Parts: sequence; C-alpha cells; structure tokens
Amino acid sequence: MGFFTPYKKHANRFEYAPRFFDPEKERREQRRRELRGSDSQSDEIPYEPGQYLRTMRDARRERSNVRKGASAPKMVIFLGVVLLVLFVYILWPRLVATFSKAHSTPKTEEIEEFNPYTPITIVPNDYEEENGVQN
Repeated sequence: MGFFTPYKKHANRFEYAPRFFDPEKERREQRRRELRGSDSQSDEIPYEPGQYLRTMRDARRERSNVRKGASAPKMVIFLGVVLLVLFVYILWPRLVATFSKAHSTPKTEEIEEFNPYTPITIVPNDYEEENGVQN
C-alpha cells in the first residue's frame, strides 16, 4: 500500500479483473448469436474459424448477382462490337485516306544551307544609266 502524497497526478485506482468474466469473449459470443440467429440447432454446431466471414461473403455475392443480373457482361460485349464496327466503317477509311494523301505528296525542295566560305556571286546593277550616273 502506498503512502499519501499531495503531488499525485491522479487518485488511486481500483483495478479488478473478474476471474470468470472475459469482456472480449462475451462480445464475440454476442456477435455470433446476432449473426447466427436464435435457433437452438445452430448453438449445437461448433464454431469454425472464418465461418462467419465466409457466410457474409457468400451473402454479398448473392445480393450482387441478383442486382446485376447475367446481362451485364453481354451488354459490355455488345457495346464493344458496336464500337468496333463504327470504327471500321467510319474512322478507318478516313485514317487510311489521310495517311495515303500525306505519303503521296511530293517532297518540297531542300533549301541549301548557308556556307560563309562560298564565293559571292556579283550581279550587275540594272539601274545604272548609260553615262555612269546613278539615280
């Protein structure tokens, strides 16, 4: 037993863990009873680890299958085929025509690159008058 000190941060606590009571186990068992229902037949069946996860997963799958129906994958395939047909009949000829047109155009003349060491060509002045005087 501790002595009294005025500088404690908190009062003494009484911590008693009951000998025959486990709160975690009680919560698990309560959850199992909720999931399982209250029939006495299921109380006799021993619990298998993961049993409730599997049943919940299977229930989710069944609900999603009922909502979606079996027509969803067929619809996706149908839309894919329709888009492919539209692409082939509408866009493909235009693409081929564009590329063939670009391929068949003649090449333009290549511009000669400037070389500072080439000799300069002198062109006579057409604006000179006959007597040698410029305007």
